[in-house]
Amino acid sequence: MTESPVTARTPAIARVVVTGEGPVLVDGPVEVVAPDGTIVRSDRRVVALCTCRRSKIAPFCDTSHRTKVRAERQDGP
Repeated sequence: MTESPVTARTPAIARVVVTGEGPVLVDGPVEVVAPDGTIVRSDRRVVALCTCRRSKIAPFCDTSHRTKVRAERQDGP
């Protein structure tokens, strides 16, 4: 099996945390490869990747998901 270029450059196993109501947290530094092939690098210790598709700074989280979560909590189950 051939490793992908991104996997081949990774020196250690990255930790990824999937949160229930927010972003995916990835231990940094990271390189994010967009669908168009653009590479975005972040040297932060932990990087939050948007999963709600509301972020204005995608692929990174800008906490836009909080508005939806608050509204759902106010409406109740």
